[in-house]
Amino acid sequence: MLTVFLQFLFSGLTVGSVYALVGIGFNIIYNATSIINLAQGEFVVIGGLLMWFFTESLKLPFLLSAVLTILSAGLIGLLMERLTIKPLKNADLLLMIMITIAVSIVLRGILMFNFGKDPYVYPPFTEGEPLSIYGAIIQQQTLWVIGITGLCIILLFLFFNKTIVGKAMLACAVNPTAAKLVGINVSRMVMLSFILSAVVGAIGGMAITPISLMEYDKGPMLAVKGFCAAIMGGLGSNRGAVIGGFIIGILESMTAGYIHSGLKDAVALVILLLILFFKPAGIFVSKTMLQLRKF
Repeated sequence: MLTVFLQFLFSGLTVGSVYALVGIGFNIIYNATSIINLAQGEFVVIGGLLMWFFTESLKLPFLLSAVLTILSAGLIGLLMERLTIKPLKNADLLLMIMITIAVSIVLRGILMFNFGKDPYVYPPFTEGEPLSIYGAIIQQQTLWVIGITGLCIILLFLFFNKTIVGKAMLACAVNPTAAKLVGINVSRMVMLSFILSAVVGAIGGMAITPISLMEYDKGPMLAVKGFCAAIMGGLGSNRGAVIGGFIIGILESMTAGYIHSGLKDAVALVILLLILFFKPAGIFVSKTMLQLRKF
């Protein structure tokens, strides 16, 4: 029983890491603009498919492929903000959210046109025998996924709390008008938030694809689960998104293992509904977080 439980636990932590990164991507843009970017899941797909393209199709070295994938995702995030969000300026918030849905549909169509409907996978980052913990088999790529997520969390914490640019983005989150009055270029901070959000999502896609096949249409469900993680932790709190992502991933894995695999995708939707009904501010959010919405 312990072996089976650990197997499901590590599986849940792996997918939960990706949900956490998607949730963080939601928060980065929300903190800077108050927009819910419903195209966030597409950047995970973009990361996985572009990494496959550079490594398997073009046969480029791994590190070069990773850099090109991250740069490409950042460029797509930049174009999304410059072409769809910036021209709207002070448009209604609901309209901006609808625009992100349109961007999601367009990106999904482009991915289908270029990659087709087949699933893609590439070799894990490191070769070697799987690890065995009390009988549970853990692939080395699982450790990469969890480790990369942890590294992203640490780097984002340092960025938002120790750098001028990160603090400027937080200032835009608290009060854009006041930030503009003290000389912060709010438009540039919004642009950076979209670039950073796209890069974080793409990194998650790059890490998870060797374990889970990547297809062009995975974006919407990833967005739902990442949004659920962000809502559970309190929208705007990266720490809460990480906790929420891991909880959803573990609950999904346990549901698939102990009850029925067909119910796995329903877990996030049920959690989302319960949170919106009973505690829309988020389970792990404090009064201070509600006021400052910071990491």
